[in-house]
Amino acid sequence: MKQQLKALIDLLRLHFFFAWPLLFCAGLFIGCANYGGFSWELVIKSIFIAFFGFEAGLILNDYVDKDLDKQDVEEDLTRYWRLFHTRPIRSGLISPKQALVLFFLFAGITSILIFTLPYPHSIYLFLIMLYSYTMEVFYQLRKRNQRFPIAQLLGRTDFTLFPVAGYLVVGQPDLIAALLFLFFYPFAIAHLGTNDIVDHKNDKARKLKTVTVLYGIKGTVWWILLFTILHFITATILLTTLPLLAWIGFIIGFFILLTANILLQRQQTSRQGLKILPMFHITMLIYSLSLIISTVA
Repeated sequence: MKQQLKALIDLLRLHFFFAWPLLFCAGLFIGCANYGGFSWELVIKSIFIAFFGFEAGLILNDYVDKDLDKQDVEEDLTRYWRLFHTRPIRSGLISPKQALVLFFLFAGITSILIFTLPYPHSIYLFLIMLYSYTMEVFYQLRKRNQRFPIAQLLGRTDFTLFPVAGYLVVGQPDLIAALLFLFFYPFAIAHLGTNDIVDHKNDKARKLKTVTVLYGIKGTVWWILLFTILHFITATILLTTLPLLAWIGFIIGFFILLTANILLQRQQTSRQGLKILPMFHITMLIYSLSLIISTVA
């Protein structure tokens, strides 16, 4: 029983559980600032939508990759993302059938919660959920055979839509929703590029065509820098629509990301990629908190 619980925690990457609801609620709070409708009941409901919806996506990720994961040659990224350092499906602690049942359970809970929202917001979120799971499968399959990283460029739109989905809990598909998407998309691509650098040896062993396999570590370092710069531009555009208080958190985030890129430029290795990966996650948390705080202060 204890081993099964540990396996479930690793399958869900549960020690990161707070990050997804915070990101979702960042969009929600901006939506409430623009459209009204704030209530703590809505916040709690949104937290559960974000948690179950994102966790279902993580399970789907592992299920689609269940055979490829057996070809891993090093465990750095596994140790980072999973508290007990296991790949539960690969190790047999959780069967593929159990994982699939859990995915449908979490996706079902998310759907039920979504349809408690008023129309058309429920439709917006449900369509985003279906799109995101489709893109997750597309990303995992397409990166197995590609000459250009279309899997990464299209696949990460699922993660990009997460704060947008939070906004659409009360908001409409307007200019702010578009700016939220444009703000977060380059960040998501740069973040994924850092993951690819860390997992370079495994991706080569799996014969995957990730950015790092296609362009090498040096090419990926420049890829990350390019999308970081694009992120600075699109984030600044978003900031022009937000309270001044949001600028403080974003400037701190910009400094962290700039430092991460400088460190990676100086030492272009998978090990250095692993060292700077938390800097992306800290930045995401700072962004989320600053967006929430700036709308209620």
